[in-house]
Amino acid sequence: MTAFLKDLSKFYGTGERNQAGQTLEEFLEGYDPYKYQTPSCTADAVIFSCAEPLTKELRGLKLLLVKRSNHPSIGFWALPGGFVDMEENLEASAKRELLEETGIGGLPMEQIGAYGNYDRDPRTRVITTAYMALIQGREPEPAAGDDAADAVWCELELEEIRRGADSGAGDMSGTGQQEDGAEVRTYRLTVKNPKKDLDTHALVERKMHPGLIREESFAVKDGGMIAVDHAAIIVQALTILQERCGK
Repeated sequence: MTAFLKDLSKFYGTGERNQAGQTLEEFLEGYDPYKYQTPSCTADAVIFSCAEPLTKELRGLKLLLVKRSNHPSIGFWALPGGFVDMEENLEASAKRELLEETGIGGLPMEQIGAYGNYDRDPRTRVITTAYMALIQGREPEPAAGDDAADAVWCELELEEIRRGADSGAGDMSGTGQQEDGAEVRTYRLTVKNPKKDLDTHALVERKMHPGLIREESFAVKDGGMIAVDHAAIIVQALTILQERCGK
């Protein structure tokens, strides 16, 4: 096959041939990118707005969501996002999808994580890279486009469920639980937009291994009407804001 990139100058290494006696060009000509099954890649954007200076309590914080118009999770609310083009960087993809689905653009974004559980999408193996942005001041009016049926700003509440508290979802032990050396915290996320008759709740579990190397994960226990694992991505972004505002 023809090389994916036209400029190969930074890939020659020492310029020697490989064990099969091939130059870089010869190796690429015979390379089959479909020899192995490969995941699809998406980018999702957590877009917040706050009219006032943000504090640790996150009062006044709003979240931009789109309503899915197609399967999977049709009719549920999701983060703006979509598939990455072959010749497109991840951050550019997140910004493009945000603009296409909501009409909002020009925001600086920060990459906050990747979500890649094998069962997160029924269409194929999909790994998403999550980005976050914050609009300080009056938020722009979104305009739904592309495959979004609607695009709205939502009110947010994030509550950490204390150990022994009633989570409303069975045996959720909450903050303080230790599991395989990890501290486990449970959060209740509430997302509201009265004009759209949207009032949904999600439960997200956060596991943290303390130490110099910090292994951390966010997992949805009950997503409510929030699509896929997007509630976990939202809670991760909120905890990042909380920790930064608390410093």
